[in-house]
Amino acid sequence: MKFITRLFQKSLSTPPDRAATAPLDPQITPGIELRRHVVVGAAHSSGLERKSDDDALLIISGSADGHEGMVDFGLFCVADGLGGYEHGQLASAISVRTVAHKLTREVFLRLLESEPNEEEEDDLESLVRSAFTEANELIQDRADGGATTLTIALLLGEYMMIGHVGDTRAYVINRDGIEVLTRDQSLVQKLIETGTITEEEAAESPHRNVLWNAMGRTEQLQVDVFSHSVENDSYLLLCSDGLWGEVEEREIHRLVLNFEHPQAACNALVQAATEAGGSDNITAVLIQFPSKQHL
Repeated sequence: MKFITRLFQKSLSTPPDRAATAPLDPQITPGIELRRHVVVGAAHSSGLERKSDDDALLIISGSADGHEGMVDFGLFCVADGLGGYEHGQLASAISVRTVAHKLTREVFLRLLESEPNEEEEDDLESLVRSAFTEANELIQDRADGGATTLTIALLLGEYMMIGHVGDTRAYVINRDGIEVLTRDQSLVQKLIETGTITEEEAAESPHRNVLWNAMGRTEQLQVDVFSHSVENDSYLLLCSDGLWGEVEEREIHRLVLNFEHPQAACNALVQAATEAGGSDNITAVLIQFPSKQHL
């Protein structure tokens, strides 16, 4: 059975009928579990030194409760147009809009159908790859010379599909620490992996922003696509190198956990990157996955 169809059937499952609708006596009730929906924040700045703003972000998030409640779903995108290439701003905008259009049509609208057609359903990894390919072709057609990075998270309940090109990043953050999920498709990252340079040397390298793979640059696009399960009391951070290149991971971790709401944390992250130099455009999207609440 296909994944979206399974989600649909799960979302329409209902508890046994109850005769009483009045509040139950807490002395005879073992406890009530309240659903906690994901919470999202986002912040963006052009930085202090860049004349153009080549970053782009896009957020789609939804949920439903009641008889026909469904799993939380969402699409979160961060792109960074390459400033050294003409039309980088246009390339980043095309990338997030094209991917969002295709995945909304092929995933979210099907999730909202009364009876999803399993025969017409493709697996999520193929859909994400296809969306990236379509965006890559449009960038080459409409933003000649433009290129961009793109990192997305497609959320369906307790399941995420990550798509990634370039050096925008996805981090998982919880009380125990911070972990980068994506792999930078950059020259210095390859040099680190081969032991040619250290991570400290890479941070100071004049070539640290040189990418070997980017949207719009090649017809043979290499897209990293992988799944990741959602953990309660955790966060997913998508950000451009204007943030992670200026603020150390331990400080990102501290700021995210220091604020109750993801929006306040995003504001603080962008401010920290600005105060650290703000040499590039800065974008942060933070998704909080709270645990269920018991009464």
